[in-house]
Amino acid sequence: MTAADMAAADRTAAQPPTAPHDEQACAQAWAALTAAHAVVTEQLGAALTRACGLSINEFQIMLRVDRAADPGGVRLGELCSAVRLTQPSLSRAVARLERHGWLRRAGAPGDGRGVMVTLTAAGREVLAQGSGVHAQTISELLLDRLTPDEQDLLARALTRVAEGHPGPPPGPSDLRPSDLRPSDPRHPGPRHPPTAQEHSWPSQPHSA
Repeated sequence: MTAADMAAADRTAAQPPTAPHDEQACAQAWAALTAAHAVVTEQLGAALTRACGLSINEFQIMLRVDRAADPGGVRLGELCSAVRLTQPSLSRAVARLERHGWLRRAGAPGDGRGVMVTLTAAGREVLAQGSGVHAQTISELLLDRLTPDEQDLLARALTRVAEGHPGPPPGPSDLRPSDLRPSDPRHPGPRHPPTAQEHSWPSQPHSA
């Protein structure tokens, strides 16, 4: 072991262990997260259905297909992990979207068992309509109630959780979770409506 390795080990050993959160803090965090998710998904789903006849899962499927790097579309198997649906639920949803003329399925080139999914011209029109509804709903229910700093903190924190990465200890310039308080209506932050591509809402697991 080199001197540099020994110094790094000493610094690591000197760091205090992370204190466990108490049960009340865990319960409060979980209750707030699930309540916010329930409110936003319920109203977002209703808004998408009224405007363009899409569920949240169907909107997510079309969004993923539209964002596919391959101009030939996306493989059906890849969609399953992207939208967090079971294979049967995904197949039913894709079949329904195909019946509406919004998606098209075709065999994958060079793969007799693979299926490629692409958007049709009509599907792009419906997706554009749904993206506007999505952005407006997320802005009204979520972002408009937070300051720009809170929006940034929320996005970074949830991304860290979703990716399963442990967070670094907060630095002097970092915001604390306790800073996530309702914005003062007398001093609202500027509105930053998200695009659907930037802030797509999570799918509803195992349903179509």
